[in-house]
Amino acid sequence: MFDEDAIEAARKTFAGPVAFLKSAPALQHLPDPVVPEVAFAGRSNVGKSSLLNKLTNRNALARTSNTPGRTQELNFFDVGEPLAFRLVDMPGYGFAKAPKDVVKKWRFLVNDFLRGRDVLKRTLVLIDARHGIKDVDREIMDMLDKAAVSYRLVLTKADKIKPTELDKVAADTAAEARKRPAAHPDILSTSSETGLGIPELRAAVMEAIG
Repeated sequence: MFDEDAIEAARKTFAGPVAFLKSAPALQHLPDPVVPEVAFAGRSNVGKSSLLNKLTNRNALARTSNTPGRTQELNFFDVGEPLAFRLVDMPGYGFAKAPKDVVKKWRFLVNDFLRGRDVLKRTLVLIDARHGIKDVDREIMDMLDKAAVSYRLVLTKADKIKPTELDKVAADTAAEARKRPAAHPDILSTSSETGLGIPELRAAVMEAIG
């Protein structure tokens, strides 16, 4: 999928400066769209923050929580010095433990951001390998397809299931991706615990920003 040069170049990039920039609770608080961005989306308990921390070799860049729905804003992280691109940690969707009006507000924020951000090069939609694609994942995939926003499916927590089960989930996920107009055909399997797939995920981010 990626050659050694691409993986090494991505490793070097993520070994450099990575810093939290700001949280945006509404669209008017977004940073100026001056560099390419790659967003991370996923269900509330998919392990998004842990994956971001592993991706960037930082223990506490993104806050992790045992309470699903902790991330309620769009969190922006600067990568590179000088600034090369940004990572965007999006509010988790699904069964967030929050009042309905708050959940509705998050949904509008996420939808409007994904549809209207010109510098957004790709969205990485994280799927829990133990469960595969759920209807709530399909909802955001449908929205990305309709908005023609490029996205890639990434399996998380791949260490939590047997290799044979992982192969099946990956095959099923890839089959669904191939049917969708805005989805990248290749699936990545990752684990923030073991580091599985992290070098490839870094390379995928670099590929997305071009």
